[in-house]
Formats: sequence, C-alpha cells, structure tokens
Amino acid sequence: MEMHYWAASDNGHLEVVRALLEKGADVNAQGGKYGNALQAASDNGHLEVVRALLEKGADVNAQGGEYGNALQAASKNGHLEVVRALLEKGADVNAQGGYYGNALQAASCNGYLEVVRALLEKGADVNAQGGEYGNALQAASRNGHLEVVRALLEKGADVNAQGGEYGNALQAASHSGHLEVVRALLEKGADVNAQGGEYGNALQAASRSGHLEVGGYYGNALQAASYNRDLEVVRALLEKGADVNAQGGHFGNALQAASRSGHLEVVRALLEKGADVNAQGGFFGNALQAASWNGHLEVVRALLEKGADVNAQGGEYANALQAASSWGHLEVVRALLEKGADVNTQGGEYANDVPSYSSRYDPHFHAHSPPLPPPPHVAPPRPASPRPRTKPSLPNPQPGWNIL
Repeated sequence: MEMHYWAASDNGHLEVVRALLEKGADVNAQGGKYGNALQAASDNGHLEVVRALLEKGADVNAQGGEYGNALQAASKNGHLEVVRALLEKGADVNAQGGYYGNALQAASCNGYLEVVRALLEKGADVNAQGGEYGNALQAASRNGHLEVVRALLEKGADVNAQGGEYGNALQAASHSGHLEVVRALLEKGADVNAQGGEYGNALQAASRSGHLEVGGYYGNALQAASYNRDLEVVRALLEKGADVNAQGGHFGNALQAASRSGHLEVVRALLEKGADVNAQGGFFGNALQAASWNGHLEVVRALLEKGADVNAQGGEYANALQAASSWGHLEVVRALLEKGADVNTQGGEYANDVPSYSSRYDPHFHAHSPPLPPPPHVAPPRPASPRPRTKPSLPNPQPGWNIL
C-alpha cells in the first residue's frame, strides 16, 4: 500500500492520499527516492497534501531520501508556502543531510531569494557546512545568484569559508564567470589567492573555464577562470592582486590552463601581468606543451614570441613537439620546428616525435590492435545532478581528449 501512497503524494492526488490513509497506510513509511511521502509532496509543492500528511502525524523532520528531509526538498524547488507550513509544524531549519546538506544551501543554490529569507528569519545558520557546495554562499555564487549572495553576506556569511566542490565562494563564481558575484565577494574581502577546491584558487578557476585532487583541480580561482575563457573575471582577479604565477591544480598555473583551452586574449592578459612563460608543473609541464597538444596555433605563436623554450622538457608528452605530433597538428609542428624544436628529443609517452604521429595516423602501425579513435571535440558530460547548471562542467581531462 505504501508504494501507492508515495506515488499519490508525489503527484499531488489529495483525495487518493486521504483514502489510503483511511485504509491504514503508514504516514511515516520509509522508502523510495524521497524517503517518505512528506518529502515527496514537499518536493513537488503539493501544499494541501503536505498539510493532510502533517495532520495525520507525518514526522516533519523525518530523515532519508535524496534531499534528506521535507524542508530541504521544498526549499530546493522554491516552494515558499510549503516551506512555511513545514516550519510552522516544527521543521528543523538547520537539519543536516541530503544532497545540499541543508535547506538554506538548497534554496541558495537555485536562487530562491524569498525562501532564503524565510529560512534565515527562522534561524538558519548562514555558515552551516555540508552538502555539494560546502555552504550556502558557495552554492549561490556557483550559479550566479547575486541577490542571494548579497542576502547571505548581509546575514554574516563567511566570504572565505572553505569546503565544497570549489573550495570557496570566490572560486565557485570565478569558475562560472559570474563577474558581478566575483565583484560582490571581493568587495566583502574575499581572498583572491585563497587555495583549495576543484580549481585551487579563484584566478585559476577563472582562467580555465568557468574541477579534484589535493590543492584543488585548478589550484586557484585565476586558473579556473583562465581555463573558462572568462577574460573579464581574469582581469578583475588580477586587479585585486591575484598571483599570476600561483602554482597548483591540474594545470599547474593559470597560463597553462588558458593555453590548454586556447584562450588567446586570456593568455595575453596573463603574460602582460608577468606570467612566467616557461613556468614548470601541471599535467602538460608548461604552457607551450599545453597549447601544442590541443593545436592552438595562435597561442603557440604568442608564447614563442614571449620567449617560451621550444625544447622545454616535462609534462605528459615530454615536450611541445611530441604533444603536437601526437594528434597531428601539422601547423603547430611546423611552427615549433621553425623555432628550433629538436625532432629527436627523447622522453614522454612516445619517447620521440615520429612514433607519436605514426601510431595514431598510420593504419598499419598497430597491426594487431584496434586503431585509437580521433580526439573528440567535446568531452563526455558529467553525470546529471539534481542542481541546475548554468554551464556544462567538464570531467578531469584525460590524455588524448581534445576537449576544446
């Protein structure tokens, strides 16, 4: 009977719910995606069903299901009247659990300002930790909800709180290119060089594209923004003192992140601010190898003009020539050779540059194994999540993926 009862609650069939309850359906029965009928009805905004369940003794703070409790489920979808009804019946405004960790983060993530205000008025902890984004401020910043960000800051949200997918709110906003949110956070004292999270710091986040290992995937907000083509965010971070040569993250530094993604204007902006064109570290070892691997000819030329060492060693492919050769970027190969690239340099995945080209493009090279596929132009998307995403997120880059 409970299965029918949950389904009726989920779909808002009030009379069916009442009929099943009269026949003995357990109002607090556990199970299913939502954990219980109250959470199902709350998630879908069925106010009258919520009231009927509460009148029959539904536990307003019952835990379980995807969103942890009914209040978080209602908050996630901005059902203000349901939120109020649950709070009136004693819902714990700071209950932990579920995808978002708490109701405030759920409402903040999805930009429901009135729900955020209602929760704060009832004593929601503005700095509560947990959930996908670590805290409400990071959740709101990630999705560019400026008014929610301001409301949280006015209530004392810690602008430099650590945790969550992006490490801190500034990195989350930088990753997604939300310039006005970045500015609002900086005005409130956000640390432009704070480390942590998927991008390590804000400049790296802005530089990349706007993801996890020690120190953050992008190391810092500048690297994340640089990888994200967010030129204005990059400039804003640099103006606030972001360290253009900060190390860490998947790409080692912002210049490598921007070079990997082919953002010529971001590359130029970083170089103008003193980015070390030969800085070592990260997946590709240096910016020139990153740009060469992805065939970004104009970026390669810009780096060479600024003194990039054409034979610098390190990284996944040992040197830029091998990186370009590995995917057949002929014009990049020519540009590197014109600048004196050593065709016989050893090291890296293919030891030297001739096999790296041949192994992928000579159909007879692998006589007994299937040929490698050409690099796709778009990386596989991340698995769908309950939260809305303003931009698609990229998975960790893998050798041989031509993501951008």
